[in-house]
Amino acid sequence: MDVRAALADVGGLGPFFEVGTNPAEQVDPTWRPMADLYSDPLPLGERIAHVRRVLDSDDRVAASIAFQGMAARVLSAPLAMVVLHGVLPALTARTLHWRVSLTGPWPLWADAPGGEHVPDDPDAAAGRLTDLLVGEHLRPLVEAVGRQVGISERILWGNAASSVAAGKRLIGTTRPEAADRAARIAAGVLARGPFATAGERRAPAPPDVGWTFQRRSCCLYYRVRDGGLCGDCVLNLRAGR
Repeated sequence: MDVRAALADVGGLGPFFEVGTNPAEQVDPTWRPMADLYSDPLPLGERIAHVRRVLDSDDRVAASIAFQGMAARVLSAPLAMVVLHGVLPALTARTLHWRVSLTGPWPLWADAPGGEHVPDDPDAAAGRLTDLLVGEHLRPLVEAVGRQVGISERILWGNAASSVAAGKRLIGTTRPEAADRAARIAAGVLARGPFATAGERRAPAPPDVGWTFQRRSCCLYYRVRDGGLCGDCVLNLRAGR
């Protein structure tokens, strides 16, 4: 099982799916394990402050948008790996690393990543994937953001669920032969743990296959100057859209 090659393959889906694996990066001391981000308040606080300045927003909006970007980064590659290669990569909070970037999403890197095959059954595969995503990354990140800013966990888990649905959609549009499996595995993720109350699956609207996600919360982006409502936002329902 060549996990490095598989990660390179899914990285081609887009920037949120990229996880570097070049061993030469070991010499760069700016790489830090994700566990540090969840426990050290300084870098996360600086990231939220950076987003606040860029968006000219308040702390809650900045925390929500910063969280959504980070959640999408840590969940997209494992989701695509399980869907496209049947492999759950060992991208834990200790083996997955980040470093600061002021020009876009923080890059991720893992040295000599391992992995394990997941069951062919989509629901069983989704269970293994959810355990990794929630236990290693999303729950610690939700708690870390909450220590920085007074923001509802409902908003943050809605952001994470929305990122799962967005990842499923992108996999399906770029690899149409995997669209059905992506929909089944992502549905299994969204039916579990804190995702289960974050939204619901509805009849698919193109380009979605299988279902379209409708969240039960709002990421607050509408409060940014010239911002608007995301397609899956609960406020669309309230506006009768």
